[in-house]
Amino acid sequence: MATVAALFIVFLALNYKLYQLKQQNEQRGAIVNPGDNKLNTTKPQKTDNKLYNEVAAKVLPEKGFQSKIVLGESVVKLVEKGVIDRKKFEAIYKERSGLPQELRDVLTKPQIKPILLTRENANFYVNLLWPLGLSNYMTANKKSPIAGRDLNNFASTGGWDLGKEKNGGAYFNKFKIIPLTPKQEALVVEVAKNTYRPCCDNSTFFQDCNHGSALLGLLQLGAAQGLTEDELYREALAFNSFWFPSNYIQTALYFKVVKNTDWEDVNPKEVMGYKYSAISQWVQNVQQEVAKIPGLLPAVEGGGSCGV
Repeated sequence: MATVAALFIVFLALNYKLYQLKQQNEQRGAIVNPGDNKLNTTKPQKTDNKLYNEVAAKVLPEKGFQSKIVLGESVVKLVEKGVIDRKKFEAIYKERSGLPQELRDVLTKPQIKPILLTRENANFYVNLLWPLGLSNYMTANKKSPIAGRDLNNFASTGGWDLGKEKNGGAYFNKFKIIPLTPKQEALVVEVAKNTYRPCCDNSTFFQDCNHGSALLGLLQLGAAQGLTEDELYREALAFNSFWFPSNYIQTALYFKVVKNTDWEDVNPKEVMGYKYSAISQWVQNVQQEVAKIPGLLPAVEGGGSCGV
């Protein structure tokens, strides 16, 4: 009996150690090989399920999401500062399908029209907003969870290889691309700390990956342009939905079927919070619940990789 008891104690100790490692990894954030340069797609699969099709069309409108946020001079300034190397950036898209028509001069001219986010251009905006959120200065970023010894090893830093420097960590919190008043910065930090993404359990303020940096850049632009807290949450939900289509289509199905709430009536702040957007909680509160409903979920193409 003593031997059995001892083995049981060892078993518990090993499981607790695994739990500790998992917690430490979640707190530290994603550390990746920066060579992962995948271009994602944002494409809901056509199905025979009428409800699924209706919900998917609301999450990813065919005509896109009309944002209130304007890029302005932000991308041009990133090029001037070397955060975006024009030759590297253009070379990446020359190998692919090229930049969308509406973004052909984004590296050289200020953009004066509000962003129209579509299924076709959503992932281009990841790579335009990512270096913005990474490099734009905020006093609060001095206390960012990535501002430590692992700074150069996160997907958001080591993964950004389209600047003049070899590692994007060199640009972290370095330039005042978007000047923010103390009140505007406080708003950005408040929203950033209360929004998540379904590739990890970290908040937008913990910008350990490209999507975290991109969303932080979007929030900074929005706050500087006078958007309210509610408007920032709505923008954040729309962009996250196009960047993580599979997750948010399932979330919309959950709210429709389980909560009897249409997507247009959900509270963006609630959906972007830890319970429904952090990956561990999303799996528990959304994916597992939706999976209980037979025939509701077809396979969905598209998703968020943390590469360029």
